[in-house]
Amino acid sequence: MDIPPPEVTLVDHRRVKCDGAQAIRGGDRYRPSALGHPRVWLEIDEHGYVDCGYCDRRFVLRGGPADGAAQAALEDISAGSDPGHR
Repeated sequence: MDIPPPEVTLVDHRRVKCDGAQAIRGGDRYRPSALGHPRVWLEIDEHGYVDCGYCDRRFVLRGGPADGAAQAALEDISAGSDPGHR
């Protein structure tokens, strides 16, 4: 069964950061960083997307090969891995 990633974010750069709290509301009484995970830097490769190993958020390069593709059909790619080598 193909399960889509929980969240897909379109980006304009190949190097992205994820802390799991970017979409969590901030303010005087809120500390979004405490609700996320350690900040990690991810590199989008020739496949056009990368998945965060902590929260499974998928970053898709705008205009890249994965932009507009059925996300559930794409394999998980964490930073530094290659789905072609198992």
